[in-house]
Amino acid sequence: MASDTKIKTYHFLPNKYGLELLLDIGRIETLNHFVLDDTLHQLSFYEILFIEEGAGTFTLDENKVLITPRTIIFTSPGQVRRWEIKEKVKGYILFFEKDFLHLFFSDELFLYRFQYFHQYTSPPEMNISETSFEKCRELLYGIEQEFGHLQNDSSHLIRSLLYQLLVILNRYYAGIYHVQRDTYVHPDFYRFRSLLEKQFMKDRSVEAYSKILNISAGFLNKICRQYSGQSAQQMIHYKLISEIKKQLHQNKSAKEISYELGFSDPSNFNRFFKNITGNTPQQYRKNI
Repeated sequence: MASDTKIKTYHFLPNKYGLELLLDIGRIETLNHFVLDDTLHQLSFYEILFIEEGAGTFTLDENKVLITPRTIIFTSPGQVRRWEIKEKVKGYILFFEKDFLHLFFSDELFLYRFQYFHQYTSPPEMNISETSFEKCRELLYGIEQEFGHLQNDSSHLIRSLLYQLLVILNRYYAGIYHVQRDTYVHPDFYRFRSLLEKQFMKDRSVEAYSKILNISAGFLNKICRQYSGQSAQQMIHYKLISEIKKQLHQNKSAKEISYELGFSDPSNFNRFFKNITGNTPQQYRKNI
């Protein structure tokens, strides 16, 4: 991994094994240069952590996750993280670039089909049974073994194992949190989720997104309620609140955040935050 200044951003190193691979796997306790301290940092790629042993907390944006055995943590690109470890953490770490799957499936929305990525209303983690955890570990071991003996067709086998793992994890996650499983979901809902990640800084209205998607605002609200339980405007607001909380964790002032996110003045920013969370930004910062 390579890093930038400010909040450190770690980027994927695709040529680590001599040929370009957009996925890697390792043991948390032995992986060189893996950040396991309390410095704020973020990744430009996807990561899944499989905790076997350890204690402490892992903060992801505004979410504080307890580190316990059989906990699985999902992180999406750009989320701000921090470890606070009380007992040594052991387990697997799996990380990959979106193109490892996107290019193969010719579907730029592929990773939005899994409920645990790009998530800002449901938890970014789950704790599963020993039997379920062992099923994941078998697939992880298969990926690890293939990395130990790379061949020209290894990327295909690794991709198939990763796909199995992502689908199984999606089933577990949907069962625990009672969210929509990917049987059939209207593609415009995924397109909206993808657009929201890219456009939320400048587009705040349902009409703006419905225009880009070339569908009516009413239809966009209908599919959002059907597949997320929230209106399109609520999803926009929750995404914005998630970003504000992330920036409050970075000790930015409310005034600085309000102008950065395009609010007309800090009082409107404070009112928006309090209407949705019940606290002012200052109260929220004090609580954390």
